[in-house]
Amino acid sequence: MERNSNSHLNDIGQHRVVGESGPAKPENPGTPLRHVGHTRVSGLWAAVVVAAIVLAFLLVFIMQNPASVTVQFLWAQGTLALGVAMLFAALGGGLLIALAATARILQLRGTARKRGTAQR
Repeated sequence: MERNSNSHLNDIGQHRVVGESGPAKPENPGTPLRHVGHTRVSGLWAAVVVAAIVLAFLLVFIMQNPASVTVQFLWAQGTLALGVAMLFAALGGGLLIALAATARILQLRGTARKRGTAQR
């Protein structure tokens, strides 16, 4: 398959010299250009973008729920903003789920380890 060098100026191995007009020329025209797939850094970048969007929504949630509420838990009592109180409750629920998931992962690893030693 033949590539049109005018259509892909940003491919690896192509650059433009300052003051030069026209399309960039590949440094090694015989070298095929390779496709860069998914990397850990690109996955991290996507996670940071998603986390920033979620953080923006959380900030809006807190700003729209400023009313003070009294929160009681066991022997403790305090007053804080409704949005913050609800976020603490959600955080507590998330930590409980993470604890249950960690226990399940450890259980599966133990089972896999036992099966691996039994087959040897």
